[in-house]
Amino acid sequence: MLENYLPILLQILVAGGFAGGTLLASVLMGKAARQNDMKDSAYECGMLPIGEAQPRFSVKFYIVAMLFVLFDIEVVFLYPWAVIYKDYLAVHGAAIFGTMIGFVSILGVAFAYAWKKGALSWNS
Repeated sequence: MLENYLPILLQILVAGGFAGGTLLASVLMGKAARQNDMKDSAYECGMLPIGEAQPRFSVKFYIVAMLFVLFDIEVVFLYPWAVIYKDYLAVHGAAIFGTMIGFVSILGVAFAYAWKKGALSWNS
């Protein structure tokens, strides 16, 4: 039974050897390059690195990002539903339409709530 695991062990050894070898080669060959202040500085699209490295983002940015993820997941659930809609409708009747109307209405209420609270307004 152990001979069945030999290919897996061999692949792990080859992958580990390749990773270790490329890292070692990078360290050894990277030291050969001449170092100066210009090469050691961060490259930011030709701009001089002035200011904070990590700027602060508004809480509004994170709220909009979470809302985007929420409504993006809605599409993930709607797509398979749309694919099987005709086949399911022929077998089980209109129950599939009612469940999706319920799902979309709950998300519609959430969207209306977010809109009313001003979560989608960039000006405030």
